[in-house]
Amino acid sequence: MRLEYFEMIDRVEAFDAKRGHIKAISKVPERSPIFEGHFPHFPVMPGVLLLETMNHAAGYVMLGLNGWTRMPFFAGVKRIKIKRFVTPGMLMHVTADLLHSGSGFCVCQGEIRIDGEQVAEAEITMVITDFPAAELRRAFEDLLTRIPVTSPARA
Repeated sequence: MRLEYFEMIDRVEAFDAKRGHIKAISKVPERSPIFEGHFPHFPVMPGVLLLETMNHAAGYVMLGLNGWTRMPFFAGVKRIKIKRFVTPGMLMHVTADLLHSGSGFCVCQGEIRIDGEQVAEAEITMVITDFPAAELRRAFEDLLTRIPVTSPARA
């Protein structure tokens, strides 16, 4: 996880584009400038970055479902629950499942677990559109090649 670059997923453990499901791993970095202010002497992963982590997992699902050709953009969150602090060094198990897709939008359910305990969940809405720039698509393709996929391969 590289918080400063919004690279929220370290590894994909399971991915099924047809089923609209992903299970990913994200390790909260031990050090980050973000923790210097959030909070001094008590570093905590900001809730908005927990949401962003679930959003990235959901976006990965939508990229795969659309054959890596269409761009998912965060459009809103219907609900989010954060149940405990997430601190540096914790290993997050992130899942996202497609609930609905159509008319250029999708809704996904995201979840983060640590040591089997649910720490966050959200219902995320994204708009699906063409990539607005060829350079952005190439940047996404580069990012996707840096995220290891354990099993199965991208479908």
